[in-house]
Amino acid sequence: MAAGGRGWFRALALGVSFLKCLLIPAYYSTDFEVHRNWLAITHNLPLSQWYYEATSEWTLDYPPFFAWFEYALSHIAKYFDPQMLVVENLNYASRATVFFQRLSVIFTDTLFIYAVHECCRCVNGKRAAKDILEKPTFILAVLLLWNFGLLIVDHIHFQYNGFLFGLMLLSVARLCQKRYLEGALLFAVLLHFKHIYMYVAPAYGIYLLRSYCFTANNADGSLKWRSFSFLHVTLLGLIVCLVSALSLGPFLVLGQLPQVISRLFPFKRGLCHAYWAPNFWALYNAMDKALTILGLKCNFLDGTKIPKASMTGGLVQEFQHTVLPSVTPLATLICTFIAILPSVFCLWFKPQGPRGFLQCLVLCALSSFMFGWHVHEKAILLSILPLSLLSIQRAKDAGIYLILATTGHFSLFPLLFTPPELPIKILLMLLFTVYSFSSLKSLFRREKPLLNWLETLYLIQLVPLEIFCEIIFPLTPWKQHFPFVPLLLTSVYCALGITYSWLKLYISVLSERTSVRQKAE
Repeated sequence: MAAGGRGWFRALALGVSFLKCLLIPAYYSTDFEVHRNWLAITHNLPLSQWYYEATSEWTLDYPPFFAWFEYALSHIAKYFDPQMLVVENLNYASRATVFFQRLSVIFTDTLFIYAVHECCRCVNGKRAAKDILEKPTFILAVLLLWNFGLLIVDHIHFQYNGFLFGLMLLSVARLCQKRYLEGALLFAVLLHFKHIYMYVAPAYGIYLLRSYCFTANNADGSLKWRSFSFLHVTLLGLIVCLVSALSLGPFLVLGQLPQVISRLFPFKRGLCHAYWAPNFWALYNAMDKALTILGLKCNFLDGTKIPKASMTGGLVQEFQHTVLPSVTPLATLICTFIAILPSVFCLWFKPQGPRGFLQCLVLCALSSFMFGWHVHEKAILLSILPLSLLSIQRAKDAGIYLILATTGHFSLFPLLFTPPELPIKILLMLLFTVYSFSSLKSLFRREKPLLNWLETLYLIQLVPLEIFCEIIFPLTPWKQHFPFVPLLLTSVYCALGITYSWLKLYISVLSERTSVRQKAE
């Protein structure tokens, strides 16, 4: 980024940090208590008990690096309010505790700010503009720093996604800068902070193998097999082994690795999270529910043998489908693997450099979101944020980004269900969405419209859907008998848009011609 651009970037970063401070008194979810409990566990108990402690239902279920992160925070937390570090103080939330935990998220977001700065440096200057507001780097900085989903998930709902996405974006920037070992190290560390990033591990693995372990291509862009570097593979292997040893080694010595794994992958939580992620399984569940109602009306099913609200109760537990085959963790794993496979093949056989890597990363994240087991609705950010980097490069990607970001962000609305946060979430999303549309439309003004009339109509319908869910439905008698109808409608409607974005991005990637510069032998 040019030296003259540091002023506007600093202003954007300070502005969003100030907004985060204003949100300190806002509603917070049970995740606030989750992280308070983890502070207490890591501060008071020996390492050998971290993954066994179960006084609270919110047991430690993140990888060891995040546990050490909580341990480090706890030594600062004791100066704010020592009572928050008492394991037995369940649901403890003094003013000092709230202030500390909110500030800890804001402070650790400095890593995310730095990562965004590095990503902006990777943007080429082909679309230079005299007006700073139309520069691709400025637009990208706003789309990332002021991302609506990240703001409400971290700074209202409460989580630490900011610095984790900072690690991911910084690793992406390093790979784009051809600093492969740094990028690999950052991603390996990230995996041991939060294992959800395994979703995008195939993209990293194949890209590093294709671009770093093999050092040259043929004239037609195909791989030159003789260019394989054993040294480069060894260096990557050492990075993975050393990071894993630092993270999991102590628990391996204690003989607790199976216990740690069981906490990280709790398959008994059921197919869907409490708030349905708007993915394929939301459509699958809705279809099962519709077929059940139809079967009951036509007397094909026995109503006494069907559990009430089996898949629409909004609870975290295992359920059996009524009409359609019930889904197992293995089935979701197979579906996810099949969905990811074409993007990985494209990255290997049709390499497009860093842009091809980003496309594969987004498709891996989106495919895992679509078909994964017990997917959280917040996981859609794992697709939206890296897609921001693609959206400023091509009009086609910008159109996909607008659909995915709008529907994905709207699907997060049920996370904030308290009345005081209603105007906040609507205003913040409206501002971010209007900026996204206007800035990207301005950037690609010389090309065809970013969205066709059908896509535009679909997105406009989110407005009446929100009015019905927030205003009309609570006034109807249906609220007493079918309280989860708004959640069902939101999940299913957004699932349509996200599925469409996934298919459209896949078609774009599969139909794209190979464009590779031959590497020097």
